[in-house]
Amino acid sequence: MRRIDVCLALLLGMAGIFGTQAQVRDSVPDTQIEPPAEMTPPRASSENTVASTGQRIKLDGIAAVVGDYVILDSDVEKTLIDLRNQGASEQDVNTCSLLGKLMEDRLYAHQAVQDSILVSDDEVYASSDRYMQEFEQRLGSMEKVLEFYNKESVEDLREELFQINKLQMLSNKMQQEIVGEIKVTPEEVRQFFQAIPEDERPVFGAELEIAQIVKKPVIPEEEKQKVIDRLRRIKQDVEEGGASFRVKAILNSEDPGSKSNGGFYSITRQTQFVKEFKDVAFSLREGEISEPFETQFGYHIIYIEKVRGQELDLRHILMQPKVPASAMEEARKELDTIRKHIQEGKYTFAEAARNFSDEKETKFDGGLLRNPVTFDSRFELTKMDPTLYNQVRNLKDNEISRPTREDDPRGGVPSFKILQVTNRFDEHPADFAQDYLKIQELALRDKQFKAIRKWIQDHIADTYISVNGGYRDCNFANNWVKQ
Repeated sequence: MRRIDVCLALLLGMAGIFGTQAQVRDSVPDTQIEPPAEMTPPRASSENTVASTGQRIKLDGIAAVVGDYVILDSDVEKTLIDLRNQGASEQDVNTCSLLGKLMEDRLYAHQAVQDSILVSDDEVYASSDRYMQEFEQRLGSMEKVLEFYNKESVEDLREELFQINKLQMLSNKMQQEIVGEIKVTPEEVRQFFQAIPEDERPVFGAELEIAQIVKKPVIPEEEKQKVIDRLRRIKQDVEEGGASFRVKAILNSEDPGSKSNGGFYSITRQTQFVKEFKDVAFSLREGEISEPFETQFGYHIIYIEKVRGQELDLRHILMQPKVPASAMEEARKELDTIRKHIQEGKYTFAEAARNFSDEKETKFDGGLLRNPVTFDSRFELTKMDPTLYNQVRNLKDNEISRPTREDDPRGGVPSFKILQVTNRFDEHPADFAQDYLKIQELALRDKQFKAIRKWIQDHIADTYISVNGGYRDCNFANNWVKQ
């Protein structure tokens, strides 16, 4: 089962959980939980009792309560069914493990609110819109998405995703707060590795080192100027004509991640945006619109909607100059010539990368690619991106691929590239010297895991938690039942 399928199943499978989510009133004592009047238990039970005056009523259908969050029996069951429909097995997930995970998420979210770790509604809606675009792409049309998830309208689905994403984003922020500053020293890495029995040390699969040379088409200056002029007219319409920047972004922006939400992003200096974008954003005052500026994705203007300490709420419009077909063909021919010169021995692949590649992230390292997961230079065959794997799987040692077109998934200008496998590593047991970066990552994860476990246990003790019915017999990883 692919990881993205599990994530999407969890996300939409939990729609019922958040759609029926209720808050526990502060005035309700621990011995009685009273839901809002509109929340109907999912099914009747012979154990329910009715009282006319002051008598406790046992509510069927509540699996657990964590702080201000309620989880229903039917919510757990629905999520489990959706996950199994997506291919999850009994070993992957069961009702007890799933409830434990849902309770963890709510504990993080509950404490995030207590600690004033918040997310803005616009930020949540932007995330929801990105999920909807992915669902639409996977199923073929928005009508099929609505039919599949039994929703009457796009707005119904968007609002339900809003509730899901808001809780998940609060949960993620709280987790990052817990582990964000955790580091491991070389000595801690050594001790972690030595503590693993030799016969239990991980085995790393066959790996490749890959280098590439990239050529981007040269965009004519007149095409760039057309985009700059359009952005300046939009800026003038907003500043002098009173037009809405949000509406202008919806109508004109070419950023698929924010277009439908009026170009909105909430960022800090640590947000993973390109430096040029952040430099301009943090140079502006609240209510100010930037001049057009260029990044690798095209040309932008930014409007600062709100300054909140070190965080900015902004909207932006991205436009990309048109790339003529002739410019694309010229880039392909140039790369083909470079390939032939390498094969003729005029220079090595690494020398060609340093002198001719247009990809600054790799050119100064001889074109060597970095694994986006581990940040080292090796790619394990079984974990490689399928597209990259298909591009190199048939390459022999020192063979160079033919120029291949590559569209930028982030919306930048398309390019051409050639690839070479520069090194191969067979499957082998973990070796401290050879696999230090991988072992360091394992040690860091172990330290973070222990910090998370300690945080959960500490906050379980300080938070109102109730686990009901048969779930009290679950063998949870955490002490949810407070025994």
